[in-house]
Order: sequence, then C-alpha cells, then structure tokens
Amino acid sequence: MSEEKPIVAVIGAGSWGTALAKLMADQGYETRLWSRRADQAAMIEERRTNPDYLRDVPLPPPLHATSDLAAAVRDADLVIVVVPTEANRALLADLVPLVPAHVPIVSATKGIEQGSLKLVSEVFEELFPKERHRMLTYLGGPSFAHEVARGVPTAVSIAGHDEAIRQQVQRYFNTDRFRVYTTEDVTGVEVGGALKNVIAIAAGIADGMKLGHNTRAALITRGLAELSRLALTLGANPLTLAGLSGMGDLVLTCTGDLSRNRRVGMELGQGRKLPEILKDLGMVAEGVQTAKSAHELALKLDVDMPITHAVYSVLYQDKPAQVALVELMTRPLKEERS
Repeated sequence: MSEEKPIVAVIGAGSWGTALAKLMADQGYETRLWSRRADQAAMIEERRTNPDYLRDVPLPPPLHATSDLAAAVRDADLVIVVVPTEANRALLADLVPLVPAHVPIVSATKGIEQGSLKLVSEVFEELFPKERHRMLTYLGGPSFAHEVARGVPTAVSIAGHDEAIRQQVQRYFNTDRFRVYTTEDVTGVEVGGALKNVIAIAAGIADGMKLGHNTRAALITRGLAELSRLALTLGANPLTLAGLSGMGDLVLTCTGDLSRNRRVGMELGQGRKLPEILKDLGMVAEGVQTAKSAHELALKLDVDMPITHAVYSVLYQDKPAQVALVELMTRPLKEERS
C-alpha cells in the first residue's frame, strides 16, 4: 500500500463497480473507475454520478472515470475487477499484462462461465500466471450495490490463498459501515456467490406466484442444501456456506427488493417471458446465465440440484413455473440431510 493517498482501480462501471469505487473514494483513496464506454466515463466525470446506474448517488471528488484501461491501472495499489462473468476472460487477457505482479487483485463478480463451467476464480487462475495466484482475492457476502453506496452497514468476506494478501485487501475495504472478514476458502465463497443468484430466481418465481413465506423459506433452506452439495464436491469448507458468503448472501438475494435475480423470478412467476423481462431490466442478472452453467455442472459432477434444474427448465425450456413447482414437490421422498 502506498504511504500516501493509495490508488485504487475499479474495472467495471456497473452498479456494483460504482458502489465499490465510491466506497474506496469515500476513504480518501484516489479511485479510478473504468468503463468500456467512453461516453459513460465522460458522463460520470461531468455529472459526478453514474447516469446509467446509481444515478441518485453523488460520487466523491477522489473518484474519476476513464475508458482507458492502461490509465486506470497505472501505478494502482489495488485493482478491483467488477465485470459480468462472461466478460471476464476477454477483459483479463487485456488486463493481466498491465498490472504489476506485486499488486493485489480483487474479483467482485460471482458466476460459472458458460462452456468451460469454471468458477470466476478458476478463470482468473487460468489467465494469471501461477506465481501471481497468491495476489488474487475474491469478495463475497450480503451487499446490494445501492445500500453499500449509501453507506448502509453490512459485513462481507474476502477469500484468497495467501493470508498476508487477504489481510492487506481487508484493510483497504474495511470501514465502520463495511466490515470485512477473511477466509482461505475461495471455492466456498465462489460457489455461494454464484448459486445464490439461481436460488433467488426460484424464490422470486414463488413470490410472483404469491405462494407465501412458507414456500420462500423452504426454497432458501433447500437451496442452501444444494449449493452446499456442489461446493463440497468442489472441495469447499462446509462452514463457509453457513456464513456471509453462503447463508448471508442467499437470504439477502432471495428476499430483498433490490435483487435483480429475484425480480426476474417474480416476473416469470407472473407469466412474463424471459426476453421481455431482461429487456425491461436493462442490467445483468447473473443468475440467468449461471442457471445454465450450474445445471450442466451438476449433471457433469452428478450432484443432486433439483431447484437449479427446475430454474433451468423455466428459463431455457420454457416450462411453466407452476409445472416446475409441482415436479419439485412430487420428487421421490428422502432424508433431509441427504
């Protein structure tokens, strides 16, 4: 970390990237927010707010926007990557040569890449040389962008393989409104963050069908069971799924009105079609693509994930939500912990 005025680069000017950039700038760090669109970067500079996302949140003076990737990361002490899962690979191909080997990297996106079926962390480790893997960390936990931008208190976790780097990143992020814990369980944080979006679509479908609190609670609980099964198969610590990046993030995303994935589910539950829902949403709902990847990964690894498969069938096979629900409820009976 620099002795004076640390420099933080935030790569991705969506709602979450903007919120994290504001979090950093509010601490007095020189913060550079990178947008792939020159017009968006110019508007952020001119209006001191992001006109496309979080337009009602003023941005502090230490924050500046740019569409020049090299300029954004030049001399940075910390780089935070916040782009959609499917954009990571192409971005990292450009980013890796620009960031010095001693600079910590934070990934703040959770998902499973289509085709490769890799977690975001696995994509990062594929693109960064092995000797730089210790510099890679991953942010997870209950954190709606709009609430973080407004300073609403929450707690999150930073995962990484190197304790010293985890703690260094922890100090950058931690404030009296944004409490940060550390963990070595990268896989647990990644799976919890990716799969909660899929379960949130299921919870939203139930809410859209006005099925009540019992149904939502059952979906959240059984959703936790199946994302835990996948995480354990991939080598995660089961305690991680009971923490901020598991249960914490899952409850938030399945119940909060700010959840894009829950909103998609609610619209599906009310009978609308996915293309028109996504058009009206105007933002990425990671759970839509993750549902396909998670469905395929569960089949590949032979992991029982019935809620994920049901969401996939609604999203990609045009199965009516009511039919998917009946199929979920009438599966063969079993022990709860199996």
